[in-house]
Amino acid sequence: MNYPHPLIAREGWPFLAIAVAAAGLATAYSVPWSIPLWIVALFVLQFFRDPPREVPGDAKTVVSPADGRIVAVEKVRDPYLERDAIKVSVFMNVFNVHSNRAPVDGEVKQVWYNPGSFLNAALDKASTENERNALWIRAGDGADVTCVQVAGLIARRILCYVKAGDRLERGGRYGFIRFGSRVDVYLPLNARVRAALGDKVSASSTILADLE
Repeated sequence: MNYPHPLIAREGWPFLAIAVAAAGLATAYSVPWSIPLWIVALFVLQFFRDPPREVPGDAKTVVSPADGRIVAVEKVRDPYLERDAIKVSVFMNVFNVHSNRAPVDGEVKQVWYNPGSFLNAALDKASTENERNALWIRAGDGADVTCVQVAGLIARRILCYVKAGDRLERGGRYGFIRFGSRVDVYLPLNARVRAALGDKVSASSTILADLE
């Protein structure tokens, strides 16, 4: 199990503190009027939850970098490494865990940040038009994997805590996106994809593919 972080993501602590404080103050004046604020506080709590996960497989296993639903499994051109690749995209709605996890064991070779629009992240064009942050990860066996955090319609902040030269462990936490977004994973053409369109996946614990 890979989990060096609190059960409530640190990114959410200020939001949760404000929501609980506001609800508590409202309760002191009027319990009925405070109910909507407590609902907001519960929403903030569930949004920033960051539960521990079992990490399956071995060095050739590609795990999901995010919770959500598979919205694309297709052969495309990887815009970062300029190669043909298989893209697997995970869409996160506001009820999914938004902590992002490393899909493979490996070294971060390069990081790209691109400003952009804030289209609905479920749309395919969000991969190339929205604000995004991409990692080029060289897996232990030499395979290259590109993992891209993509902002969504509501999301206005992509957080990435790694840089070129850092080593990642499969399932290890490396970033966060607020609020609602997607993550694209570009795999070598010889990868054996297990994920299918429409599948619900969990970060770290769902296997997306196996590297050859």
